[in-house]
Amino acid sequence: MNVKIFGQELQWFFIMFGNAFRQGKQEAFETLMLLAVAHFFKCYNPKELADFLGIAHQQLYAELQGWSLYYLREMLVRFLVKQAVEELKPVLTKSAATQSRAGLTLSADNSVIDRLGRWLRCTWSWYSGRWKKVVNGQDLLGIVLTLNGKVFPLYLWFCAKQGSANTDKPSLLITMLTRLKDDFAKEGIDLTKIPLTLDSWFVSEDLRQALYTLGFTRIIIAGKGNYVLTIKGTKHPASEWKKTLYLADDLWGIDVPACRVKALNPTFGDVVVLFYRKSTTRNYYLFDFSTTPLRGAEIWHIWKQHVWIEWFWKQLKTVFQIKAMRLRGIGVYTGLLVKVLAYLLVQRLQQHPPFSHLSMTQIMRKIQREWTLQELMEEHFHLPDFFYRGMVGKAG
Repeated sequence: MNVKIFGQELQWFFIMFGNAFRQGKQEAFETLMLLAVAHFFKCYNPKELADFLGIAHQQLYAELQGWSLYYLREMLVRFLVKQAVEELKPVLTKSAATQSRAGLTLSADNSVIDRLGRWLRCTWSWYSGRWKKVVNGQDLLGIVLTLNGKVFPLYLWFCAKQGSANTDKPSLLITMLTRLKDDFAKEGIDLTKIPLTLDSWFVSEDLRQALYTLGFTRIIIAGKGNYVLTIKGTKHPASEWKKTLYLADDLWGIDVPACRVKALNPTFGDVVVLFYRKSTTRNYYLFDFSTTPLRGAEIWHIWKQHVWIEWFWKQLKTVFQIKAMRLRGIGVYTGLLVKVLAYLLVQRLQQHPPFSHLSMTQIMRKIQREWTLQELMEEHFHLPDFFYRGMVGKAG
């Protein structure tokens, strides 16, 4: 039964690829999918897979060089949107209360992948406030959809840590949201009706107005401590207000000590701000940039979903070992696509009863215990002959 489920989900990827990229090379795509499946057997990059199969890694790298940057990015977005649409449509037919209980939210954030290689694409150096020194890495900007405790990545883009003009992260975010809005509209879904959460580095009046222009109406953004707020005629930096405001621990619908206030900011004008205590020593605050101010419970319920994008970054780094993929040039997007395909495959398996109670790591271990990579290759793939010759030679 599990073999049948695995085959059905693999077939979803092949059908999706065939429908969306009619001129694409099926064998080349199957190589990408094999690299994704190899994650179940602890092969996290092409070299490890080649060694596992007993084939020359140069042949495997040659199979990966036929894609353009455009096709790699297109495959990434189309697979992610298709997966999210399948999950969204049933929920959007329900009431607003049901959608709220499902935790339906869009979240945007970035994550850094530590890198040392000089020849890897999209690698920059910058001063890290966290490590108090200059570090090297790739900055990955992402938008995810959270729904019923699941995380569906929608768009991932490598970007410069510090950009300018249309290459800075807020501008790239608008470009990404515009693309997603159009893609979801083709499926009959208005993405702007979903609440949006953003981290503090997005805070700017230009971005707020750009989001309004796109049509987003519920926007929650983490605040910065250096912003000045005037509350009841008294002006202080937000870092000072966090120390002096009383945070009640019995507010309806909010499970942390909090305080919702109206404030005046020189940049944003009149805003609603929610201060809250995350631990016994740290207080934080949120800007409500919604077109119609939300209640404190609504703000908190939306923001609670933001933690899931951090969970997604952790899965890419620990479970799927994104740092292990060190392809040069446009290979940075080849590697990202393979990692995302592996993530989506595991996520789709989680929808079936034999796997629904298991974590991603447990599913991958279960697959490894029950099958061999050779069995899966022979059952589900039609790869170039050198893949199988390598396995035969290894067995002999």
